[in-house]
Amino acid sequence: MTKPTTSTWRLTLQRLQRSLRWLRPGLGIKRWIGLILMGTTLMGVGLAMLLLHFYRIAPDAWWLPLVSAASLRPLPRLLRVLVFAALGLFILLGGIIGLNRALLIPFWKPGRDMVETIEAHRRRESGPRIVAIGGGHGLSTLLRGLKAYSHRITAVVTVADDGGSSGRLRRNLGILPPGDIRNCLAALSNDEAMLAQLFQYRFANGGGELDGHSFGNLFITALAEITGSFEEAIAESGRVLAVHGRVLPATLHDVRLVAEIQPPNSTQIVRVEGESRIPRFGGRIQRLWLEPTDPPVFPKVVRALLSADVIVVGPGSLYTSILPNLLVPDLTAAIRASRALKIFICNVATQPGETDGYDCFDHLRVLEEHVGSGLFELVIANNCTEGELPEGVHWVTLSDESVFDVPVYQNNLISPEEPWHHDADKLAAVVMALYQARTGPLAAD
Repeated sequence: MTKPTTSTWRLTLQRLQRSLRWLRPGLGIKRWIGLILMGTTLMGVGLAMLLLHFYRIAPDAWWLPLVSAASLRPLPRLLRVLVFAALGLFILLGGIIGLNRALLIPFWKPGRDMVETIEAHRRRESGPRIVAIGGGHGLSTLLRGLKAYSHRITAVVTVADDGGSSGRLRRNLGILPPGDIRNCLAALSNDEAMLAQLFQYRFANGGGELDGHSFGNLFITALAEITGSFEEAIAESGRVLAVHGRVLPATLHDVRLVAEIQPPNSTQIVRVEGESRIPRFGGRIQRLWLEPTDPPVFPKVVRALLSADVIVVGPGSLYTSILPNLLVPDLTAAIRASRALKIFICNVATQPGETDGYDCFDHLRVLEEHVGSGLFELVIANNCTEGELPEGVHWVTLSDESVFDVPVYQNNLISPEEPWHHDADKLAAVVMALYQARTGPLAAD
């Protein structure tokens, strides 16, 4: 017989180590193994009592010596216990691992380690409750990074959009604009490779009725017609995209964004209506409000804010993505009432037509002018100004930290590919680090 070589023993040891990874803390497997062991032990005790009964009533039966040999009766009792316990545990673990693989295969992506996948899923399931408020590209970027840390994410988006595909659907069908909601659903999707790309697909200009429309916008609109509820349409879209988390509109009312703008080289103030027209008008925005005023907040948003561990406002267009949410009075009141860590993320670059010439303090000042001071506990700002920006776009800098009433945390947050945007991973890492600095490391479940 060939003796096992060193490489054979090493391979056996590696396989054993891979199997023992199923016992790591946080997977939620050991408790079920314990329950199965308890049930198996009780069944074993019952079988042993049955055999003892037959030994007593039929000591001369022909099959009893076979049972005696199979039970290793010639060995000392303690050694028999250890042999059967080890053999039973080995068979039990093999069965549980095989069962888990069989059940998880439909959801397991090739190339990913199954234990690490389950471990990451369990960690995110017990992650902090995060509410992110904003809209547009900035909010989508933040969500794309945060979903690596938690599945308990709620994105709150504005419904004041009246441009592009969303605006056309809003005017023609009377539906709330689905554009920002679509972007957030795609960002939170568990599979951004195909389904999310399909959701984001925009029909090319060719003279047809679908020109410029996004497939996701049409999908949400169709679901709203079928279900009779815009809220239900969002929820169903989230299921299709395998979204972990949820996206909620700030209000279900049809609101319009209105601004008073001072044009360049003029002392007059002009009233401009429409989220899409405000940044194109040019000039300095003096005041912003919603019409009708005081729209009621979506009740689920209030519940999410009051139960949140972290509330993050921004990044995004200051006047057309962030403020439209905060101008819903009850939403801002819920933020103030919440015991969560409240963070404002300042943009890394200015936006033409909205924040030309603004620094970080100007962003916070505008928010305080519209919704009052004391809303945030921390401000996150970028301190890296390396990279080429598009024409008319400038870095948002931190000119004087002493003018802030709240602490400011600075770090390199820019995307290497598009320096005028945040990097999803860098931004999410900073948010989670600040949260853990306040609460301590997250405990494993």
